[in-house]
Amino acid sequence: MNPPDPNRRDPMDGAQAPPTPATASPEAGWKRNVAGSLAFLRRRLNGEYEIDDFGYDPDFTEHVLLPPLRLLYDKWFRIETIDIENVPSTGGALLVANHSGTIAVDAVMTAVALHDHHPAHRPLRMLGADLIFDTPVLGPLARRAGNTLACNEDAERLLNAGEAVSVFPEGFKGVGKPFSQRYKLQRFGRGGFVAAAIRTGVPIIPCAIVGAEEIYPLLGNIKPLARALGLPYFPVTPTFPLLGPLGAIPLPSKWLIEFGEPIATDHLPDGASEDPMVVFNLADRVRETIQQALYRLLLRRGHPYLG
Repeated sequence: MNPPDPNRRDPMDGAQAPPTPATASPEAGWKRNVAGSLAFLRRRLNGEYEIDDFGYDPDFTEHVLLPPLRLLYDKWFRIETIDIENVPSTGGALLVANHSGTIAVDAVMTAVALHDHHPAHRPLRMLGADLIFDTPVLGPLARRAGNTLACNEDAERLLNAGEAVSVFPEGFKGVGKPFSQRYKLQRFGRGGFVAAAIRTGVPIIPCAIVGAEEIYPLLGNIKPLARALGLPYFPVTPTFPLLGPLGAIPLPSKWLIEFGEPIATDHLPDGASEDPMVVFNLADRVRETIQQALYRLLLRRGHPYLG
């Protein structure tokens, strides 16, 4: 289990920020925040920032996207990570996780965990559905955060470049499943993520997330409205659409995220990625590993809101 790391790195200079003492005065913290904001604006105005071929903007991610997500991570969901050191500090790695929660908050919380609490403070490059990138505002923000389409070509480019990449094979079947099926993994598709890992020779890290199922318990799905809006489902939860915009506030469930032991792929023979049985067996092994971890974590967590 990993406590919050006060020494987060600024992606613009590679140096560690000075620790913030618990006794630091509010005035000092306020001045530091203002100075950081002014420095960020200066870099944006002067064009002193980098964006990679996928649209990833580390400076924007660190100073605009991550601060509000950290509040959810630390204060609202009270997330604890387990064995995060199983993610290698360097080189390509493919994280494979369960998916749930009506809205894919679990994906961004996993990214915060790896960025803030891994010893190497690694950015997580997530693979997402077309719908995400076709959505106004959300699509450009997802690109700036370093995410890209869930296709083998993009996945392999990132893995070959030594990035940590995440995939959620359940897709919308996992995110949109009813609350009665919580923590029961859906199908993992045809194992495209396994083929990408084998072709690039990177380890697969099974990742189990407990807590996301309870933030928006899905009680129903208004299918005609979902079809009219071009959505995979239109959720009915205890608070939405009954409470309108207030229903978008997630319930404060307690989260645990466990990073399992790496599953090596670099020992497999040439052509293994084209062998359906090899791909299926490895995908099934990853799925079963995550499912068993979910059962363990549920017992460890106890009550979903009082933990």
